[in-house]
Amino acid sequence: MRVQTADRLNFINEYYFSRKLSQIREMESKGIDVINLGIGNPDGPPSPEVIASVVSAANNSYSHGYQPYRGIRPLRVAFSEWYKTKFGVDLSPDNEILPLMGSKEGITHISLAFLNKGDGVLIPDPGYPAYESTARISGARCIFYNLDHKNSWCPNFSEIENEGLAGVKLMWVNYPNMPTGSRGSAKLFENLIEFGLKHNILIINDNPYSFILNQRPLSILSVDGAKEIALELNSLSKSHNMAGWRIGMVAGSSDHIDAVLKIKSNMDSGMFLPVQNAAITALSLGDNWYESINIIYRERREIAYEILNSLNCRFDKDQTGLFIWASLPDEWDSSIEFSEHLLNRINLFITPGSVFGANGRSYVRISLTVPAERLRESLARIDKKNEFSSKQVNIV
Repeated sequence: MRVQTADRLNFINEYYFSRKLSQIREMESKGIDVINLGIGNPDGPPSPEVIASVVSAANNSYSHGYQPYRGIRPLRVAFSEWYKTKFGVDLSPDNEILPLMGSKEGITHISLAFLNKGDGVLIPDPGYPAYESTARISGARCIFYNLDHKNSWCPNFSEIENEGLAGVKLMWVNYPNMPTGSRGSAKLFENLIEFGLKHNILIINDNPYSFILNQRPLSILSVDGAKEIALELNSLSKSHNMAGWRIGMVAGSSDHIDAVLKIKSNMDSGMFLPVQNAAITALSLGDNWYESINIIYRERREIAYEILNSLNCRFDKDQTGLFIWASLPDEWDSSIEFSEHLLNRINLFITPGSVFGANGRSYVRISLTVPAERLRESLARIDKKNEFSSKQVNIV
């Protein structure tokens, strides 16, 4: 390589799931039937109304030009009404909502909008890897704070303060939580806003899982004073089976939204209009839509429980979202080794908790975005070897 890459590449790696999916595809190309329980990729379609909406709009000649950087106003209105109906939060469609091409885009835009080189960023451990990688791309300092089961996978504010907050500008949180499934609570959000105001730290709640196996959707923006110090990301990927459509949003004060827009408007040229129209349709769906997908996930969750029991993993049933978070069998101490063991021996992939940070080393995560029959096949592969959880097992 003659031209040297940028120094920032020294601080980040290719996304774990990008590498792992390449490995799985290679195995499949050799005729190996791999069951992938690792990725949170909804396997069902959006509602028929959503699909009809995008098809109808795509057939109109006016749909194919550049669109506003802020998204069309009807989409912002739809997001505003969704937040009012589902979360009890008032958001101005004119200046407190910015549609995104998926909330992952928003993580990068927010980091670039607010972080200077050397600024501190509080990142949960375990947590979504994109929080760390975007901080490093921005040249910021990653400061990891602990989440553990003893504290219901919530931040320990005293511990964070004792570690020192000099130069800290931003804090990532994610409730309902991924990967742990912790629901969070209104009290937690109140504490987060109090913490942010006390230390002048921007709190960003990444909130794509509120409607999956969760009867009490919450928004951090429902807390008094939240807009002064918080942003919230949301997405239609999980809640509406639209992961590949790349539709998300960020909400907060007009000043914060304008800052993010300065980055976004230099990074893309607006979202395809038929996709925006489809999002409007999706946001108007009633509670029957959410119940229809949760019926499917509840069935799958019961089979996932059986899988984890067969593996001698321990887990808390009071979880929400698309995944089940579970501790390793007693005889294992590395989630990476355990995951590789499953993949190599019975062609079954589950996500090692180490992907999400040091505190995930003793955990694994199973996705519910897999048809029930494939989950049952996973269980059959495990049960075929009744001592499978042992390192000494010799599968032939």
